[in-house]
This record gives sequence, structure tokens and C-alpha cells, in this order.
Amino acid sequence: MRKEFHHSHRIGWLRAAVLGANDGVVSTASLVIGVASAHASRGDVLLAGVAGLAAGAMAMAAGEYVSVSSQADTEKADLVIEQKGLDIDEPAERRELADIYVERGLDAGLAQQVAAQLMAHDALGAHARDELGISETVRARPLQAAAASAASFTVGAVMPLLTAVLAPQTDLTVCVAAATLIFLAVLGTLAAQAGGANKIKGALRVTVWGALAMAVTAGVGALVGAPVS
Repeated sequence: MRKEFHHSHRIGWLRAAVLGANDGVVSTASLVIGVASAHASRGDVLLAGVAGLAAGAMAMAAGEYVSVSSQADTEKADLVIEQKGLDIDEPAERRELADIYVERGLDAGLAQQVAAQLMAHDALGAHARDELGISETVRARPLQAAAASAASFTVGAVMPLLTAVLAPQTDLTVCVAAATLIFLAVLGTLAAQAGGANKIKGALRVTVWGALAMAVTAGVGALVGAPVS
């Protein structure tokens, strides 16, 4: 029997990892370019970049943890409500589940049989999955999301920093910008491949927005760093 391969089981960690890596590359490269555009020394540029890496990784981890924890709390609250409904009036909950299956295309008799059998096996799980849309595949996992975001942000941020270390001082801004666009294109392609999406669209999406972010910060850095007569 042919077994299909799906990508939905990756949704939780893939979203956090792609978001973290993209932010790591874009924010650190933009910071480096902005500071360099203000005519700062290489040491100052690298100091700003490293500080941005540390702050960004922690911010990503904290933000993801808080956000996903809120989602997890909402899921738990909904499950408590659903369990109370099952405890108070299980026949009504069975009819509610059967109605959902009727809306999806089953005839009423079959829908009632399916609802009865699923609830006999795992009543709360059946309602969580088919009524609330909560399943193990997409269930909120705060620690996993926080770790994936922080780690991927760090990996992404290291790339423009290494470029800033190796690039000539005179061409630092250009080298970091060019290398970052390449990093973003590769990141977008890999993320699209992992998620089963269009690779070209994935690469273009992150590259265009990354270029815009770097252009804005370069302009701000040049403006702030310009000598005042």
C-alpha cells in the first residue's frame, strides 16, 4: 500500500524555526548595515551585531513562549468546557458531533454511528479534534516553539555577523547586504521545501522583505551618522 507523506506535522516547529531564522538574518544584517552606514568602526559594528543577536534570541524565545503558552491555555480552557459538557449531557454532545459529520457530507444515520463509536473510544479527543480543531499535530507546545525560535534566530544572526568579520571595511555594507540576500534566498527555499510549498515564491518573499528592511536601516544610519554643519 502506498503511504502518502504529509507536511502538516511540521507546522509547529517549522513556523517558529523559519520565523526565528528569518528575523535573525534580517534584523542582524539590518543592524550591522545601519551602524556601518553611520561610519562606525568595525569593532562598533560587531559589538552592535553581537548585542542584537543576544537580545533578539532572547526576545524571540520569550515572545514565542508567551504567545504559544496563551494558545495552550486557551486550548486547555476549551477542553475543560468540553469535558463539562460531556459530563453533564453526553447524548447532546454526541448529537452535536454527529451534526458536524453531517455537515461534512455523511448521512445522518452513518454520522450518528461514527460519533457513537468515536466517543466510545475517546469522547474528549473526538470533540477536541472535530469540534475544536485541536490535535496532536497542531497542538501548542510553548517550550518547543521557544527553543526553535531562539536557536534558529542565533543561526540566522551568525551569518551576517561572520560576513561583517570577513568583509573589507570599505565594502562591509555591500558585502553584508549581498550575502544576506543570498542567505535569505536559501532560507526561503529550504523553508518552502520543508513545508511542501513553492520554492521560488518562498525565496522571493523573504528576499524582498529583507532587502526592504536593510535599505530602510541603511538610510536611517546614513542620516543619523551624517555630520551636522
